[in-house]
Amino acid sequence: MSRVPVTVLTGFLGAGKTTLLRSLLTQADGRRIAVIVNEFGDAGFDGGLVEECAAKACAPGDIVELTNGCICCTVADDFVPTMDKLLSRERPLDAIVIETSGLALPQPLLKAFAWPAVKTRATVDGVVTVVDALALSEGRVTLDEDAVAEQRARDEGIEHDDPIEEVFEDQLACADLVVLSKSDLVAPEKLAEIEAKLKAVLRPGVSIVRSRGDLAPSVLIGLNAAAEDDMAARVGHHGEEEEHDHDDFDSIVVKPTAAASIDAMRARISDALGLDGVLRVKGHARIADKSAPIVVQAVGARVELAFARPDVTQAEHLVVIGLKGFDGDAVRRALAG
Repeated sequence: MSRVPVTVLTGFLGAGKTTLLRSLLTQADGRRIAVIVNEFGDAGFDGGLVEECAAKACAPGDIVELTNGCICCTVADDFVPTMDKLLSRERPLDAIVIETSGLALPQPLLKAFAWPAVKTRATVDGVVTVVDALALSEGRVTLDEDAVAEQRARDEGIEHDDPIEEVFEDQLACADLVVLSKSDLVAPEKLAEIEAKLKAVLRPGVSIVRSRGDLAPSVLIGLNAAAEDDMAARVGHHGEEEEHDHDDFDSIVVKPTAAASIDAMRARISDALGLDGVLRVKGHARIADKSAPIVVQAVGARVELAFARPDVTQAEHLVVIGLKGFDGDAVRRALAG
C-alpha cells in the first residue's frame, strides 16, 4: 500500500506559512489535500483563513485545527489521533500538509511518523521551512552567530540562551527546502547576503527559493525526502532530547472593541507590538459601521489589515504571542484604544 505524502510547513512566527498554504490550496489542480493547522494559543485563527480558500482541494472534515499548544508537545494526544482519522477516510488523500505553530520544533513531529498508527500509511515528503527575509534584514532574527557571541561577551547581562534563535535553529536544521518569504520587500543585495548565510548553516543539498507568498505546488510537494528516516542529520539546538517545552513564550487572547477606522486599529496594533516582549498579533477585529470584520496579521513593525468577506463568521478576537512575562495588561490597554 502506498503511503500518503506529508508536507510539514514550518517557520517562525509571522514568516508567511498560512499565506503559502492558501496559495497551495488554490492551485490544487484536482488533488485532494488534507490540512492540519496548529496554533500555539488557546484560540484558533489560521484554520479559518485556510478554510476560506480550500474548496478546490479539501472536503468537509479535511481541515483540522489543533490549538492550545505546539504540535511538537502534543504528539500523542493530538497529532497521532488526527492523522489516524485522516488516513482512515474512505476516499484516499493525495497529500497532507501540516502547518505547525511558529514556535514548534519539527524534530519531535517527524519522530511521530514512526508510530504504528502512522508509519505504514504516511511519509514525510519534505519539511518546508519558511524564513522571513524582512525579519532577517531588520535583525529581528539573526544568522550571524559571531556577532551574537561578540555582543554577549561585551555584555554579561544578555541572556546566553535566546529562545527565538533556538526555535529558528531547529526549524532550519530540519529543512528539506527553505522558502525565503517577503523577498520582494528586501533589496536584492541584502537577499543575496541572507541566502549566503543560510547556505552556511543548512544541510548540503537543501535548496532556497524566493517567494512573495505564491509558489507552484510542484515546488513544495514531491520532494520525496522521507524525512522521518533521516533524523540523525536533522539535529538542531535541542539535539536528541525528547523532553522540551515552550515556557519561554506565552500568549493571550484579546477581544478589542470596534475601532473608529482602519488607521485607528492599525495604531492600536502598532502600540501593542511596540511593547517589550510582544512578537505577534493576529486575528479578526471590527471597524465601526463596517459589516465585515478585518483580518489582522502583524509581526515586527509590519501590520497588515484587510477586510474579510461579509459572510466570515470567525470569532472577533486577537491572539497575541510574546516572550514569557510580557505585560498582558499593557497589551489589552493598547488594543482597547
